[in-house]
Amino acid sequence: MNYKPNKSDRYLLTASEMGRADKAAVVAGVPAIDLMAAAGKAVADAVLERWSRCSVLVLCGPGNNGGDGFVVAKLLKAADWPVRLAFLGSVEKLSPEAAHFYQAWQGEVEDYSVNVLDQSDLVIDAMFGAGLTRPLEGKARDMVDAIIARDIPVCAIDVPSGLDGSTGAALGLVAPAELTVTFFRKKPGHLLLPGRGLCGELVVADIGIPETVLNELNLQAWENSPELWYRNYPWPRTDGHKFHRGHALIYGGESMTGASRLTARGAMRIGAGLVTLAVPIKAWAVYATAMTSVMVAKLEVSQEQEDFEELLLDPRHNAIAVGPGAGLAGFERIRTRKIVVTALTTNHTTVLDADALSAFSEDPQTLFDAINGPCVMTPHEGEFARLFPEINKSHPDDKLTRARMAAKLSGAVVVLKGADTVIASPDGRAIINANAPAYLATGGSGDVLAGFIVGLLAQGMLPFDAASAAVWLHGEVGNDVGIGLIAEDLPEHLPKVLSAFQKHYFLAQKSGK
Repeated sequence: MNYKPNKSDRYLLTASEMGRADKAAVVAGVPAIDLMAAAGKAVADAVLERWSRCSVLVLCGPGNNGGDGFVVAKLLKAADWPVRLAFLGSVEKLSPEAAHFYQAWQGEVEDYSVNVLDQSDLVIDAMFGAGLTRPLEGKARDMVDAIIARDIPVCAIDVPSGLDGSTGAALGLVAPAELTVTFFRKKPGHLLLPGRGLCGELVVADIGIPETVLNELNLQAWENSPELWYRNYPWPRTDGHKFHRGHALIYGGESMTGASRLTARGAMRIGAGLVTLAVPIKAWAVYATAMTSVMVAKLEVSQEQEDFEELLLDPRHNAIAVGPGAGLAGFERIRTRKIVVTALTTNHTTVLDADALSAFSEDPQTLFDAINGPCVMTPHEGEFARLFPEINKSHPDDKLTRARMAAKLSGAVVVLKGADTVIASPDGRAIINANAPAYLATGGSGDVLAGFIVGLLAQGMLPFDAASAAVWLHGEVGNDVGIGLIAEDLPEHLPKVLSAFQKHYFLAQKSGK
């Protein structure tokens, strides 16, 4: 773990925001031609560092991405590499900077056909950058198709051609890159799937854009990292006690008893001072015999809602989680809905997961109307589609926009789960998480995540920060456990990850960062 002093390092820029950053840099006194020269040099340096001398084909497109490619071709040729260049476009339509480097190439410009791939050991993809918004067509598509068929290694400039840099969507055919070199800051498409898998190794190069231009862009998206929230992490205080660390109240269902127990365990391990599981009396013995550090409260038959309301009257219950194992079969669905609405009417900070979301799939507006206080919802893609069908249909390939729209519509912080989890706030802020391993795709993993979130909320962390921290820690623990992970491992391995995190936290604090 390595903490940097400035969270601006984690900003994500869309293609249009990156264009504005380029223009702002020019206004600040950095010539556009210097930016292109620096970009091309960064790519050439990355290639020289990672590959041995080989036959390189540079494919240049009609925009500034192609201009970067002209620079790369000249530099690799100067390094005595065998370089060939093919150009798709019109010289007359190039920007002044790209035209300058086209002329500076001074080598042969070959016909843009798949035949140029013959005897090529490496392709520099400088065809189209992150701003592409439609599928590749004609010669460009044929070229990408041939690259894929011949399995030639690719180094992409900015993004692999055919990838939407703002959404991570493959607009059509995309040749996967072994290396992608981008500039100044990452883009959402570098982290969101399938883009993340198509970019290969990602290098972010400094090309001379002043960091001060970030102040002009009003950016609201980041890559998840402790730099964003570690100063607000609720470490135990030397003079504190368990009541300082909050009391999480978790609703446990009657049938699926394991889910809410995982949630409770996660809440305890992440630091909640006290955790109470409120469960139907029929299942009380199951919970009570399985839990030791967690208190188990009985909800009497036919008055579960009233008993739950009574528990909520205790002001010490400052964070609530409903959903894992709550139940959806027959009467269980009705009961789950009532418990959710009861929790939300208290205005206590509430986490809604799993069944608490699916119970409202037929009338999600009822759920949204009940959200009047701080709330975190943690849907996976299926639950999201049922709660937000119109948003899902209107932006099927744009996970970042979908999460933001859902947060604004519902009034809750939305954690849209997956290998590329997006955390979105109703105010437009959003964080993309990129550290989650495939091992987390196992039953109960999401229940533990809900526990991590409610445990941090109980300790006073704000919903957006708590969700972001919990998602990141969830991923770190998954990486620590590795292959063979089961959900029960996550709470038990969390202390090791927290200990390493805490060590770096105090080093950062000590150094004034």
